[in-house]
Amino acid sequence: QVQLVESGGGLVQAGVSLRLSCAAAGLTLSRYPVGWFRQPPGKEREFVAGMSWSGGSTRYQDSVKGRFTISRDNAKNTVSLQMNSLKPEDTAVYLCAAGLPLGGLGTTALSYDYWGQGTQVTVSS
Repeated sequence: QVQLVESGGGLVQAGVSLRLSCAAAGLTLSRYPVGWFRQPPGKEREFVAGMSWSGGSTRYQDSVKGRFTISRDNAKNTVSLQMNSLKPEDTAVYLCAAGLPLGGLGTTALSYDYWGQGTQVTVSS
């Protein structure tokens, strides 16, 4: 059974950093494209960052480029999202996802088959 479990969310002030982690069970993340999505209150789920299964390619939403960094630890079978210079508009539930084995790196939710439950990030001004 595949499980993705996010951690690291919380309530923070604008300008600080936060690191989210996603631990996987039942699949080996190094064989899957992985992504982070977020769903702001009352809005649709949106792509934040993604990494190809090989780790050689990453993609980011324009609004987080230069502030967020996605990384993967193959030994721990985890994927992380380092978020710096947080803004109130970053407030959302953040979810990690994994796509098809050895598949392409997508930027839409339809590209991903496995999802975590999400972790809340709230940034106050």
